[in-house]
Amino acid sequence: MPCLNEAETVETCVRKTIGFFEENGIDGEVVIADNGSTDGSQQLAREAGARVVPVVDKGYGNALMG
Repeated sequence: MPCLNEAETVETCVRKTIGFFEENGIDGEVVIADNGSTDGSQQLAREAGARVVPVVDKGYGNALMG
């Protein structure tokens, strides 16, 4: 999931996705591609169970490629 200052929603999105995986027997992980958030999004995502990958180049497309 691309992310830039999503503190209000990232934790909920990660938890819902992990819950979906568990309910449906899917072996997977949630990866957050962070474009330099300054609002604590990275930590919230990690605490919710996601792997956070920093992506230096700005933009939605770069986050997805990262």
